[in-house]
Amino acid sequence: MLRVDTALVTVPVSVMDRYGKYVPNLRRQDFHIYDEGVEQKIAYFATVDQPFSVVLVIDTSGSTHFKLEEIQDAAISFVNQLQPEDKVVVVSFDEQIRVLNQATSDRATLTRAIRRTRTGGGTRLYDAVDQVIRRELIKLAGRKAVVLFTDGVDTTSHGASYSSTIREAQESDGAFYTVNYDTSNDLGSMGQGGSIPIPGGRGNIGIGIPGWPGGNGGRGGLPGGIGNGPASGDYRRATEYLHELAEVSGGRYYRGDTLVGISSAFAQIADELRRQYSLGYYPRKDGQAGQVRKIKVRVNQPDLVVKSRDSYVYSQKKANDKEPGTQQLTGTK
Repeated sequence: MLRVDTALVTVPVSVMDRYGKYVPNLRRQDFHIYDEGVEQKIAYFATVDQPFSVVLVIDTSGSTHFKLEEIQDAAISFVNQLQPEDKVVVVSFDEQIRVLNQATSDRATLTRAIRRTRTGGGTRLYDAVDQVIRRELIKLAGRKAVVLFTDGVDTTSHGASYSSTIREAQESDGAFYTVNYDTSNDLGSMGQGGSIPIPGGRGNIGIGIPGWPGGNGGRGGLPGGIGNGPASGDYRRATEYLHELAEVSGGRYYRGDTLVGISSAFAQIADELRRQYSLGYYPRKDGQAGQVRKIKVRVNQPDLVVKSRDSYVYSQKKANDKEPGTQQLTGTK
């Protein structure tokens, strides 16, 4: 869903053929969009050759400690696969949330930002998603998305929750592409012995590596960090969360349980973003504030599959009360 705070409704759309290949050359007149079953006039159309903005969110909690350099490599590769004019904001989170750069297309700046990510302790996943939606996405105009890399297990969020962030994603105008990196096998196979310091001088996280002095057998660490780790139920809930976050926002969920898998997921996301359209329309029929309204997008060519969000939250405002940047959705075709 998308909460519409102006009269304009924007919908990211991907179109594929029967073989799963993206179709990049469609025009405005090829699309039809329906709101509660009523066809709408497409007022704005962003083509696939218009720049995209991405918030790249990287989980750097303790569970990623031994894979951080490889994760950074995959993230840099992802950035380099975007179009030269596409802009990226890099955000990392552990028990802290860090916005490492402002939106930029400069690859050297983005590489430095990604390399500055450092492993911490707990995991403020829900708080990070909340901050990205409320503070970062809102700054971006035109086609935009969030790419979230995490194991999905939250341990230390202070304000946001599973349900509150799902609701925010439903009301956001950016799709979430989630890459789920399952750390349960890594944590469970470390054996005993060892710890790493928690930033801020608040003790250590037990990591359980054979031969490390002072180890505690992997016990006594932060849940979701590298210590005793989350239970299998936490990982099931994490997977459900990342699936739901992608589904309600019109994005896609990926598994990345190996470093090869991470790179593959990032490559597939970059491929889709390069070929995504954005449609905009003004609802012909007023609704009630808070009403959930259904959207359906179709194309008038045979054997094509359309992927988009399927609903939004209506909020009644005057048509001339538009947020800055709305006009940037306009296309030329």
